[in-house]
Amino acid sequence: MPRRWLHRLYEYFALWFGLALLGVISLTWTLLAVPLYYVLPKRWAVPLGRWASTTGFRIYLGALSLIGACRFDLSALDSLRDEGPMIVAPNHPCLLDALMVISRLPNMACIMKVDIVDNVFLGAGARLAGYIRNDAQLSMIRQSVAELKSGSQLLIFPEGTRTTRWPINACKGTAALIASRARVPIQTVLIETDSAYLGKGWPLFRRPPMPITYRIRLGRRFAPQEKAGTFTEDLERYFIDELHDAPHFLPPDAPQAAESRAARL
Repeated sequence: MPRRWLHRLYEYFALWFGLALLGVISLTWTLLAVPLYYVLPKRWAVPLGRWASTTGFRIYLGALSLIGACRFDLSALDSLRDEGPMIVAPNHPCLLDALMVISRLPNMACIMKVDIVDNVFLGAGARLAGYIRNDAQLSMIRQSVAELKSGSQLLIFPEGTRTTRWPINACKGTAALIASRARVPIQTVLIETDSAYLGKGWPLFRRPPMPITYRIRLGRRFAPQEKAGTFTEDLERYFIDELHDAPHFLPPDAPQAAESRAARL
C-alpha cells in the first residue's frame, strides 16, 4: 500500500480518535458537573469547574500531540497565569482556540455562545465554571465586569466569531467596553495555524492534512480607554499588522482586511 494511503488512514484514525476523546471527556464531566452545580455553593463550584476545564482541555490537547495529530506551542500563555485581572483577547481561527487558552489559564472566565452553554456535552461544565452567556448584552457586560473585579481573567474573542476575512474579521466593541468599565487592560493573543481545520464552515467530520501546527504568542497589552470605538479600531489595526505575515489558513479568495478597511475610508 502506498505510503500516502497509510498516512491518510492515520489521519482518519486521528480525526475520529480526537472527536471521540473530546466526547468522552465532556460527557464524563457533564455527569459529574450536573449534580455538583446544584449541590456546591458558588464559591466552591466555580474554582472547581474552572480547574476541571483547564485539566480536561490540557489532557485532550496532550492526547492530540501524543498521537501526532497536532503540534501545540502554547507556553507563552503561562506568563499570564499570575498577572491578575485582564481581558485576554485572541484572534479566532478555529474551534480549538478557547480550549488552548483555557488549558493554560485556570482562573479564566469566558463569554460563550448560548448554543455552547446549552449543549448537552459542554453546557453543564460551562455553567459550573461560571462562564457567561452572550445572549443578553447588558447582563453579559455586568457579569464580565463583576468577574474581573473579583480577580478573574476574562477570555473574549474580539471578532465575535471565527475568522473569515484575512487576517482577522472586523472587531466588535465588547472587549473595549468591558475593559473601560472594569478598568483592566486588554492582553492581545496571537494564534497562528497552518490549517483551516475547524474554522468557519469546516465540516466537523472532514479530514484535514496532519499534523496541524498551532502557535500562540503574546501581543501588545492595551491599557483601558474611555472611547470604546477608537479603542476597537486600534485593536483591529494592531491584529491586522501583526498577523499579516502569519501562515495563511483561509482560501485564496477570502476577503482581505486591508481592502475592507480601505473601502470604509
